[in-house]
Amino acid sequence: MPIISQETITNLPTFRDITLKIKQIFPAIPFAALLAACSQSSPPSATLFKPIATLQDIMQSIIDPNVDFVWNAVSSVSTAEGTQEHRPETDEEWEQLRQHALTLAEAGNLLLIENRIVAHQNANTSSGGAELNSQDIQKLIESNREDYVQRVHSLQNATELVLAAIDKKNADELEKAGGDVEHACEQCHSQFWYPNDKRPK
Repeated sequence: MPIISQETITNLPTFRDITLKIKQIFPAIPFAALLAACSQSSPPSATLFKPIATLQDIMQSIIDPNVDFVWNAVSSVSTAEGTQEHRPETDEEWEQLRQHALTLAEAGNLLLIENRIVAHQNANTSSGGAELNSQDIQKLIESNREDYVQRVHSLQNATELVLAAIDKKNADELEKAGGDVEHACEQCHSQFWYPNDKRPK
């Protein structure tokens, strides 16, 4: 182990020496401004986003087609010839399914971007007659933001189970995880889209 002499320690530059050296290198920049620039934090992430699609757009254009692909990946169809079971079999089918599931999971992040409106003005948000109008849905989400975030995270958590089943190429687990996704969707819709719906689930 090398021995450091007292003379070496004495000759080490002090903080004052370093400060003077920086001033010599950057004479045109006030040192206080240089320190401020170094410590300046990044702008809030919210300023990086520019929402264009509405929540309804995302549901119809991204979530619905991708979740349908996941739900239809494992199915049983009864015909005159008997019951036909459909399950992913080839590597290509599993990979295609994974792409849809991954898109579904990331779509949850689009739902969480703030300042995104529920629907375009005068858009119809009702498909069965029990849904609220877009303004009332917007108010519910804004006044229960924490619940809304948790609902979206539940969807993403369920979709992660779908991805895990896909990675294991386990159709039984895939079917169960698909049910978890459906449950997560229903919990969110029943709280924010049609909270007054009294029809049997």
